[in-house]
Amino acid sequence: MIRMIQSQSAGHAKAYFSDALMKSDYYVSDQELQGFWQGRLSERLDLFDKDMKDTFFALCENVNPRNGESLTPRTKEHRKVGYDINFHCPKSVSVLHVLAGDDHILKAFQESVTETMQCIEADGKTRVRLDGQQSERGTSELAWAHFTHQTARPVEGRVPDPHLHSHCFVFNATWDDTENRIKAGEFKDIKRDMPYYQARFHKTLSDKLTELGYGIRKTDKSFEIDGVPQKVLDLFSKRTDEIGRIAKEKGVTDAKELAELGARTRAKKQKGHSMDELKTEWRSQIAELGKTEEDAKIVRHAPDRQKRELTAEQCIDHAIEHCFERASVSHDRRVLEAAYRHAVGTSGASVEAISEQFKQDQRLIHITEKFRPMCTTKEVLTEEKHMVDLARQGKGKLVPTYEKAPDLNLEGQQREAVEHVLTTSNRVSIVRGAAGTGKTTLMKEAVAKMEQAGKTVMVVAPTAQASRGVLKEEGFDNAETVAKLLTDVKMQEKVKNQVLWVDEAGLLGTKDMTDLLEVANKQNAQLILGGDTRQHASVVRGDALRILNTVAGIKTAEVSKIYRQKNEDYKATVEDLSKGKVKEAFDKLDDMGAIIAVDPMKPNEQMVRDYMDALKKGKSAIVISPTHAQGEEATKEIRQKMKEAGLMGKKEITATRYKSINLTEAEKADTRNYESGQIVKFNQNVTGFNRGSIWTVEKTDQQIKLVNDKSESKALPMSSSHRYSLYQEKEIQLAKGDKVLITDNSFDANGKRLNNGTMLEVTKVSASGKIELKNEVSKSSYELDKSFGHLNHAHVITSYASQGKTVDEVFIYQPAGTFPATDAKQFYVSVSRGRDNARIYTDDKESLLEHAAELGERQSAIELVSKGKSHRDFVTDLQRQDKEQETNHNPIKDYEPDR
Repeated sequence: MIRMIQSQSAGHAKAYFSDALMKSDYYVSDQELQGFWQGRLSERLDLFDKDMKDTFFALCENVNPRNGESLTPRTKEHRKVGYDINFHCPKSVSVLHVLAGDDHILKAFQESVTETMQCIEADGKTRVRLDGQQSERGTSELAWAHFTHQTARPVEGRVPDPHLHSHCFVFNATWDDTENRIKAGEFKDIKRDMPYYQARFHKTLSDKLTELGYGIRKTDKSFEIDGVPQKVLDLFSKRTDEIGRIAKEKGVTDAKELAELGARTRAKKQKGHSMDELKTEWRSQIAELGKTEEDAKIVRHAPDRQKRELTAEQCIDHAIEHCFERASVSHDRRVLEAAYRHAVGTSGASVEAISEQFKQDQRLIHITEKFRPMCTTKEVLTEEKHMVDLARQGKGKLVPTYEKAPDLNLEGQQREAVEHVLTTSNRVSIVRGAAGTGKTTLMKEAVAKMEQAGKTVMVVAPTAQASRGVLKEEGFDNAETVAKLLTDVKMQEKVKNQVLWVDEAGLLGTKDMTDLLEVANKQNAQLILGGDTRQHASVVRGDALRILNTVAGIKTAEVSKIYRQKNEDYKATVEDLSKGKVKEAFDKLDDMGAIIAVDPMKPNEQMVRDYMDALKKGKSAIVISPTHAQGEEATKEIRQKMKEAGLMGKKEITATRYKSINLTEAEKADTRNYESGQIVKFNQNVTGFNRGSIWTVEKTDQQIKLVNDKSESKALPMSSSHRYSLYQEKEIQLAKGDKVLITDNSFDANGKRLNNGTMLEVTKVSASGKIELKNEVSKSSYELDKSFGHLNHAHVITSYASQGKTVDEVFIYQPAGTFPATDAKQFYVSVSRGRDNARIYTDDKESLLEHAAELGERQSAIELVSKGKSHRDFVTDLQRQDKEQETNHNPIKDYEPDR
């Protein structure tokens, strides 16, 4: 893996050099490798023949070692000195290197690091601020000190484990050829693209090792060398295990925080050991494991030329399918990252060949947007154009339900929204209601008036929880899922000349929205799309509702007056968030005392205490965290406090939990992503497999087999991967009082339907494994067996799982480790869940605002290729074309991308 860690001061960088780079306290007497300078700026500064320490310290102080003058124009007290970009080998590579008789692995590793760093250097930039400019310029010139180390920090009382890794300390300086001077660099894009560089590094190193005669086994995040037993990898992971244990105790998951934790918890200095002494000790540790048949495998061998190799074209095929399943637009480097990762373990497609294939692939459309290379596909663009065209074709095509709106029992925006859908002649209309604005209330009024006029209204929603759960609880007894409608022809025929109302339409992707429009057109039905484009969108590609509004120009009835929040300040905060005014909302929350600073070493303490106080007062409450990892750590503390307070039963049982692996269809098509012990559940009938059946993966070298609880064995039907889901089997502790979340559509022991996303409370557990639960809203009761699998604790949930839910008080757990998953949508949904109060717990308030202000909207292909036009200008162009051309003409076909 690769980590990039910023150094904030000259003193910090110097101490890091002395302690961790040149002579770290865990390196042995004869294994320290000499550091060296690399990079075109190093050559310009003539650093190669100078003393490493003197030049490093001079650069830390922003001094040019050649002449003693200032290196860059400005020297701030707390300036960014540089970045430690550190490269880590897979454990099997480290083990084989230190036990090898020569340095062939070391050479391959250092060459791979250098090639990757040269790629990073080629992306070097500087800011341009002359003459009022606010831009960036490519420089492709950096200077870094390269140090290679061979062991990990020791765990107290043990010798260090083998761990081959490099530190490349890049200084915050670059040569601007246009201005003819050295300036500070701009590294934000390099940091953002670190996953791309990591994939490139793994691919480069694995190819070099393949050429050396090693077999490569691709893993989830990297690769390992075939033939090194797993127990040896586990044996030499002592430091990783130690950091992991401490991180788990403190709830640390962010990569930067993990690196800092490693620095804080390093062992004390030890007496130096020779490499021969270490090798003897390592061999002794391996011997203690005992010999097995697995240990006897030949590790280094001639490459198997009979093995099927992937071509560059196949790698790009995989990357396109993978990246554009859940997004319409992708950064170029996200696609290349996926292609490089797919190619690890095969020598048939080099990094260069994949990169060239990507450039030449005729399916892709490349656009440079704000200095960033972006891409979409012609297929995605055509799909979106078709959806927009279908929606626009329906303008003026219907006879309104009412020529004049009838008397309504509503006022203000709710009244205006209902009048709009009752009197419109357009086939498609949108009702955008912010969180807590009473969308269901206006929906009931509109449906009642339509039925009085003789119309039949069919109500559907994208999820089972929204349709069969929330809508039925609100009185829409026949509500169904969009998926059910799109697969049931008889159901579609029922909306002929009638009304189809889609609730939570913001969760629809492009494909489903297009299919709905096709049904509405075919059946001459009015289609009403209700939802909120500022809340979470679909998992699959296409923010369809937003595109219909902003690109297709479909008229939207806005409902923004909020009724959920009782406190006026709290209500005003949510109103700001619903309008995208994140800074204003953040200031209001701060003034209310709702943003609470926490100790990074005790991040859950205050939040858990406040949450427990709410429960003791009998209030409904949830904790929301943007990430599952942070949420699981907080859940442990909450459950412990609930037990201590008597809010949870003492009897506890261990139940099965199926954790979704969440692979894309492209990833499910790759046999390397399957491991023995994984669980396969069939969501639809497949020949030989019934819907709902559960099977366990048994992976062999030849094939992937499935085995069920009756010991029946069958081959995995990978061609039907869209019909099954893949899980890891975990354990979960349950007791009376536990809140749980159903994680897949299923049925209880008595055949009662359970919808994905439903929250339940455990009312009883028994030693036999029987679990009794109730729904606090519907008052329904359920019974499960401990092997049910599709449930998880719900004391802490993600914002996505919380969408559509309302409680008295919401507690938002948002430390720095959750910031990669933080944006305006996540923040808005989280804050708006409460009636009475919302509190946010963070260890970095300033950075939280920065991340919460990011829109989090996925760009559409149409928007990407529209040559930078604003939404308003783009819609104006479409409206002008409506007047000039026939209604059924494709209004955007003339917008072609710049190549």
